[in-house]
Amino acid sequence: MLDTFNIRTEDMPSKMRSLLGQYPRDSWEAHPGFKEKTRHWLDAHQMFRRLAERVRLNIEAFLDHETDADKFARYLSHYGGILVGNLHGHHGWEDYSYFPELSAADPKFGAGLEVLEKDHVDLNFVLDSFTHTANRTIKLAKLDEAQAYEEAGELQGKSEMIEVFLKRHLSDEEELAVPIILHHRLRG
Repeated sequence: MLDTFNIRTEDMPSKMRSLLGQYPRDSWEAHPGFKEKTRHWLDAHQMFRRLAERVRLNIEAFLDHETDADKFARYLSHYGGILVGNLHGHHGWEDYSYFPELSAADPKFGAGLEVLEKDHVDLNFVLDSFTHTANRTIKLAKLDEAQAYEEAGELQGKSEMIEVFLKRHLSDEEELAVPIILHHRLRG
């Protein structure tokens, strides 16, 4: 499924994460430069991880006949909509506000920025495909449950792809941005 879309699977180059050695993940919250804005940004990332998992688990429950079609469609519409809408909004804010601030503060971020922005473009394609399939699945859940199961199988693969993508992308983003924030005492 990953080969259907142009998704980066390799880690961010280590030269772009050079400050991570100086500011390892397990020390971030104790650092005096770790401010509320950074905590909120990381919390948003955690929310995306949890929502993506919740959407996938809902699809799996439907495919395993653990939930009925109506409940499945309601949950998919609600949580899938929250996931997709908030990811689009979050990435738009990063691209137009957050990332330019970090790029201006440190040239290391500029080198990684191109990778992260390409990820955002690629994720938009994945989310659009997921949305199209989810909308079709929701309609079929009311019209033809057998076809809804077929469509949900395809949707499961797309939801797994979103989880894999977010796991790598969000970690890369965090490990590039937070050390720069801490180093330069930004976002205070």
